[in-house]
Amino acid sequence: MSVDKLHKKLIKNETTISVVESCTGGLLSSKLTKFSGSSKYFKMGFITYSNNAKINILNVNKKIIDKYGAVSQECCKSMVENLSKLSKSKINVSITGVAGPKGGTKNKPVGLVFIGVKRGNKTFIVKNLFGKKKRSIIQNNTVKKCINLLIKII
Repeated sequence: MSVDKLHKKLIKNETTISVVESCTGGLLSSKLTKFSGSSKYFKMGFITYSNNAKINILNVNKKIIDKYGAVSQECCKSMVENLSKLSKSKINVSITGVAGPKGGTKNKPVGLVFIGVKRGNKTFIVKNLFGKKKRSIIQNNTVKKCINLLIKII
């Protein structure tokens, strides 16, 4: 994982970043703040694990969660866009998914994770199917994917 590379790019490009995590439980925030000097780019991180937290902290519309579920492209998009309004960071990231080992369904299996990135006026959502692996592997794979995405877009 190229956390060191991302750290250097964020500082060099004077790029601020904020994150909101669900299924990774703060793992991405932990990686982003691993190095001294991370306060130059890391503005804020939220763990909105419950639907109530997504609704009450991030202002995700309850209708989105009721219609599509918390693990959905629509929820992920709302999470990252609302985080952007709160943080005013140059880059915002949202993560929502099913890390398992339980909780998966036919339509939303264990290993399904959505990653949202908003930079400027552009928002994109990446759907990932990491497979039915151990919880820690799904969480780590999600964070690796985020870090690699961020390195590419900075």
